[in-house]
Amino acid sequence: MRHWTEPKRTKARIEIIPMIDVMMFLLVFFVLISVNVIPALGLKTNLPKSSQTQELIAPVRVIVTMGKDGELLVDGNAVALDQVSAILREKQGVEKKKLVIVINGDDSVQLQRLIDVMDVIKGGGFDTLSIAAKKK
Repeated sequence: MRHWTEPKRTKARIEIIPMIDVMMFLLVFFVLISVNVIPALGLKTNLPKSSQTQELIAPVRVIVTMGKDGELLVDGNAVALDQVSAILREKQGVEKKKLVIVINGDDSVQLQRLIDVMDVIKGGGFDTLSIAAKKK
C-alpha cells in the first residue's frame, strides 16, 4: 500500500514582537502629547507686553442644594440657612474671588424656601445667582 507523505503541520503562533512595537509607539505618542511637545490645540502666539496687566482670577463655583425635606447643602456639606452667607464669604476668600453660585434642588421644594435662600445669599452681598434646571 502506498502512503502519501504529508508535510508536517506547524502550530499557529502569536507573534509578540509586532505587538510590543505598537505598544511602544503608543506609549511614546502619549508621552509626547502630555509633555506638550506636539501642540494639541490652537496657535502658538507671543502676547504683547503691558505695564498695566492684571492677573486673571478664575471664578469659584459654589453649588447650593435644597432638598425636598428642608435640608440645605453648600458644596455637599449640610448647613443651616443662617450660615450660608458666612460660608460663601469664606469660599470667596480675602482676594474677593468671583463666585458663581448655582442653586439646585428638588422640584417639590416650595417657592418660599427658594426665595428665603436667595434672600440670604443676596443679603450677604452676592448678587449673581443661577438656578439649575433640566431641559424638557
